[in-house]
Amino acid sequence: MSSDRDTISVLLIDDHTLFRSGVRSLLQRNERFAVVGEAADGVEGVKRALQLRPDVILLDLNMPGMSGVETLQLLLQDRPDAAVLMLTVSEEAEDLAAALQAGARGYLIKNIDADYLIRAVERAAAGESVLAESMAGKLFAHVQRGGAKAPAPVSELDKLTPREREILACLARGESNKLIARVLDLAESTVKIHVQNILKKLGLTSRVQAAVFAVENGLGAAQDK
Repeated sequence: MSSDRDTISVLLIDDHTLFRSGVRSLLQRNERFAVVGEAADGVEGVKRALQLRPDVILLDLNMPGMSGVETLQLLLQDRPDAAVLMLTVSEEAEDLAAALQAGARGYLIKNIDADYLIRAVERAAAGESVLAESMAGKLFAHVQRGGAKAPAPVSELDKLTPREREILACLARGESNKLIARVLDLAESTVKIHVQNILKKLGLTSRVQAAVFAVENGLGAAQDK
């Protein structure tokens, strides 16, 4: 991780040299970012991630040898808190669901504009989950037609306090900590703690996974309070 608190260190894992070069050039035009390393495959990417401990990892989905999801799973074994954003050409709901269930903090499509990528990296470094706007509808449609894992037993929801269930429903609607705090009349720091507790209790690693869990279990409708 970068020693400069204001600088976001980034690792690029992608088998296309030209694409990595373009992303590196884009990020390093902004003084907030430092691209500390690159890797052309999953095996080297995991090694570099463990050596460099970057704030954010941008990971391709389809690579020769070890796939992006396999790379993600291996990486998270040693760095379960790593902020990994999938950056891919795939807009398939199945690929999206597999990446999120494996622990990705976000899923971006390679045709996004430069400003969106910059904001996504900043948000991931701040602990937020990021989902390309074009994929949000596909994710929930995939969940609703049973493409993701089966709903968890009621006992899983019973682990949560009433307040945590309220916040989980807000996560299902894609609300930020700031908006949740305003709606529920809480401090934003309190909401952040609640979100961390929800993830820990449910064995999840990101807000997006929590949102999927909530939808699977009937939370997140507009009438939820």
